[in-house]
Amino acid sequence: MTTDPEPSAHWQDAWADALESLEMDVAEAEGMLALDRVFEEVVRDPWTPPANLGPLPAHLVERARALLERQLSVSKQLASAARNSRKHDRALSQLQVATPSLPVYLDTPA
Repeated sequence: MTTDPEPSAHWQDAWADALESLEMDVAEAEGMLALDRVFEEVVRDPWTPPANLGPLPAHLVERARALLERQLSVSKQLASAARNSRKHDRALSQLQVATPSLPVYLDTPA
């Protein structure tokens, strides 16, 4: 029977991989917000936390905290962008309703 010389290395690598995956998602959202571009609807599987990670390794605590701060910041920015979008949609719908359906003529001296 072979034993793994460093079982904690796999545990730490699994945590590092999980954090990296979350960091890539946050970076993608940050990039879209920075470019102020229309968000493309991307169908994704719902996020599920990785199983059997165990406790967060001490050397990854600061990285996890920084990631949480970025996630919270992006969340606030997305909420703000959604509010602005709804305001713009309401304003646009009011303009469309206020547009006369009959021709309008303006008589000006030549």
